Amino acid sequence: MSDIPMSDAECALSMKRLEPRQRLYAQLLVRNGVNIQPDQELVVSAPVEAVDFVRLVVATAYEMGAGHVTVIWGDDELSRLEYDNCPLERFKKLPSWKVEQMNSLAREGAAFLWLDGEDPDALLEVDPAKPAARSAASHRQCTEYRHGLDFGENSWCIGGVPVSAWAHKIFPSLSPAESMLRLWEAILETVRIVDEDPESAWETHDATLVKNKRHLNEAHFDALRYVSENGTNFTVGLPARHVWEGGSAKTKDGVRFFPNMPTEEVFTSPDRNRADGIVHSALPLVHNGSVIRDFWLRFEAGRVVEFGAEQGEEVLRHIIETDEGSHHLGECALISKNTPIRQSGLLFYNTLYDENASCHLALGMGFPDCYENGVNMDKESLLAAGVNDSATHVDFMIGADDLNIFGITADGEEIPIFDHGQWSWE
Repeated sequence: MSDIPMSDAECALSMKRLEPRQRLYAQLLVRNGVNIQPDQELVVSAPVEAVDFVRLVVATAYEMGAGHVTVIWGDDELSRLEYDNCPLERFKKLPSWKVEQMNSLAREGAAFLWLDGEDPDALLEVDPAKPAARSAASHRQCTEYRHGLDFGENSWCIGGVPVSAWAHKIFPSLSPAESMLRLWEAILETVRIVDEDPESAWETHDATLVKNKRHLNEAHFDALRYVSENGTNFTVGLPARHVWEGGSAKTKDGVRFFPNMPTEEVFTSPDRNRADGIVHSALPLVHNGSVIRDFWLRFEAGRVVEFGAEQGEEVLRHIIETDEGSHHLGECALISKNTPIRQSGLLFYNTLYDENASCHLALGMGFPDCYENGVNMDKESLLAAGVNDSATHVDFMIGADDLNIFGITADGEEIPIFDHGQWSWE
């Protein structure tokens, strides 16, 4: 990127040149992301500022045979007004129409596409209990919707779309026009839209993730040990029948989809009762419009028993205290530092991107598909097997450049998996 500022006219011309790649992105999200089926309902959740790209996605969905497209709009400023002016009790229960909307869409077999773009500072100084309560209410009340996503009944995908405040956060020294251009370019790079055949690039990428999953599933480690000079010294157990997933997924009906675009991770659900030691964050965490920086968590017997943060400690507290399950881990994800996102050198202030630049853990809900036959088990059986249950799932990044990870076998042997932030077999 040149140090010479671009004029607004130059930015407009460059944005015009991006339009073919944006069309390819819309096609990738609809065809490969959610893999829309003939006459299927598609639900698109997106910020109002991204209306032009949303129109492109909706048109693309109809071209590919969608039966109907429902768009659910969001807006940071309206959300801020609501949080500033409504009492906490208002967020502890969703309106009945909202519950019925989400449950009925899932029940009828819709695919769900989230276009994620928000101001990382949108909810600064908002009482963190309010967005936490709203998130918990959604998980608690929208049971059919949550079950459809968690148990492989509905295809879904999360992709990014720029908004001006987010672009300014990443590129604060650039003009509004140039920062939006640069964010669009970065997003398209992360989803491998660098030529006219991104679908082939994704097939190749998915094959690499399959190889990494195969290594881990064949090894079938009993636990993982993490060590980094930032103070991370942590061991987490794995359930006896755990499965590593990543890249593309399939619904129970066999529809192949990509839950995240971009995605660089392979992941599993750890044993919720076996985690000991301390982990330090490698990147800030943006959660419900608030930023948490330089934080750490200490675990004993699988449970968070102590934590701290230089910024956002109260937000972190509300994440951990969502329910009993949010005190435990639901995910371990492994990601090499040799990825387009990490190599870009950008801090996106957005979990979709930053989690794919760094090994991470997640507090809260585990994944049924990360346990053998888990999608056909109920939550009580999964919990008894060590797969966590919670009303939340929050990823946090721990993948420092010097992170070493060892797989521990059932007889106690330690085998290197990660060496200074990258796969030991890279």
